[in-house]
Amino acid sequence: MEYQPLLRGSSTHSKFPSWTLFLAVCAVGIGGTFQYGYNVSIINAPTQHIHRFLNETWTSRYHKELNPDLLTFLWSVIASVFSLGGLCGALIGGSMAIRLGRKGALLMNNIIAILASILMGISFPTGLFELLIAGRFLIGINSGIGICVQPLYIGEVAPKHLRGGMAMGTSIFLTGGILTGQIIGLRELLGGESYWPLLLSSSCLPAFAQLLFLPWFPESPRYLLIDRGDELSCAKALKRFHGSSEEYQREMEDIQRECFALHGEKPKKPWQLFTDRGVRWQLITVIVMTMGQQLSGINAIYFYATYIFEQAGISAEKIPYVTLGTGACECLTALTCELYSWVPYVGMTSVFAFILSFGLGPGGITNTLIAELFIQSSRPAAYMIGGTISWISFFTIGMLFPFIVTGLKQYCFLVFLLECSSVAAFIFLVIPETKNKSFLEIKKEFHKLNFGRNTKKKETELYERRQLRDEFLKNSV
Repeated sequence: MEYQPLLRGSSTHSKFPSWTLFLAVCAVGIGGTFQYGYNVSIINAPTQHIHRFLNETWTSRYHKELNPDLLTFLWSVIASVFSLGGLCGALIGGSMAIRLGRKGALLMNNIIAILASILMGISFPTGLFELLIAGRFLIGINSGIGICVQPLYIGEVAPKHLRGGMAMGTSIFLTGGILTGQIIGLRELLGGESYWPLLLSSSCLPAFAQLLFLPWFPESPRYLLIDRGDELSCAKALKRFHGSSEEYQREMEDIQRECFALHGEKPKKPWQLFTDRGVRWQLITVIVMTMGQQLSGINAIYFYATYIFEQAGISAEKIPYVTLGTGACECLTALTCELYSWVPYVGMTSVFAFILSFGLGPGGITNTLIAELFIQSSRPAAYMIGGTISWISFFTIGMLFPFIVTGLKQYCFLVFLLECSSVAAFIFLVIPETKNKSFLEIKKEFHKLNFGRNTKKKETELYERRQLRDEFLKNSV
């Protein structure tokens, strides 16, 4: 495709250019990270009811009581198979985004969520706990795909001056899903013994909502032009998202420049990124940031919030309502003792404070940072790698935290303090500022890190020619 520069606007706006862009973020989020947060939290409320269901089903089927160790194993499978499904979803999410488009992948993903909801809903009346396991696995796949594709879509449709603000949409819907799941799981609503199948199958509602609303919004303009070569559809999508001709022209120019720089390069596979020297430090950043997000202690709070508040001295009848506070902000720090009556509530406040700080930082930024660090051909593969690391870390902390608690007791969160400090140092020393920069400009920032002073002469000359070409195109505009 021939590169045709467009006139650059003279000003940058700090607000959403159109309601279409804002509502598109909402439509994408309801079936993306909202589903992930919702399904992380709703499994906690019916724990005892599911234990009773497993016991009754086993007794009816085999005419003997279920061994306590086997009961624990079955419950562990039901809870942890979600992570396994999420890992599988992360591995296929990038490929779906390439083949079906960002919007198409999200729409198809809802079919998986609806099927999962049906299986979990009919597990109780049919007496088949295997359907519950299968449903949790499928909803894990749905969450893995959603967490991969949603920030990919948002990162590509966001104007560069709004990319950081729109990144918070991912975090807002995730924490909103967690809070909603905790509220719906209260015994006064669907957390009662008679309603737990409805609670687990209620994840079909966000899926139906996205199927209803998302088709009204355009596909990612970058995908349409760079991956599909459809300039007309790209222009139409940009006009709907940005409204004014000035904003539309600015974004169209940026996409055209990136398309021209790629020279028709096809989307890369995840393993190709590990052998590409040009994205070495971007990939290291993704791995460090993703592991840092998941191993910061956030999931330790969500997995074991009840246990932590019990140890803090919060009464059992208040714990379900106190746990709602963890969903309202977002996670960590429970160094507790019982010397004074007010100390448990200091511990509870510390947890809330950590959750709030997490939501303001890594919770909202990490996924969108991946979109900023890679150009179009590498972006889906980077999300697949990041998603894989995220789900493996998710599973690992869930398995190891009880042993950390046993070994370190009230000092268990010092492990996370060390990890958070190390990641903070890495961010300060390595990651350049990405605010108000195009994807190509961010790529240039990493050039020195990736090639250093010992760059081969041929590689240096090639890069310099590309720099001169880009600068010429920029000036000609």
